[in-house]
Amino acid sequence: MRRLKLLWDFRGPVAKQTAIHHEIHLKEYAAAQSLTKPITGTQELSEMHTVAFLVVNESEMPGVRDALKPHRGQLYEQN
Repeated sequence: MRRLKLLWDFRGPVAKQTAIHHEIHLKEYAAAQSLTKPITGTQELSEMHTVAFLVVNESEMPGVRDALKPHRGQLYEQN
């Protein structure tokens, strides 16, 4: 099954702190919705741009997308 990485972009001097806080809410949502093997995290792209992300199964994506309104998404590939 394909997995998708949903991303929320945060920019500015407090982007990193905001993304870390947003990840807390993503974890809470994933638990409340009993998502299948969710993966959450943050990634600092630059000093002024950090993303929070949630990886979900493709079948779960429409509900998550409609409820949480991510800024963008991409195919998740494990390394």
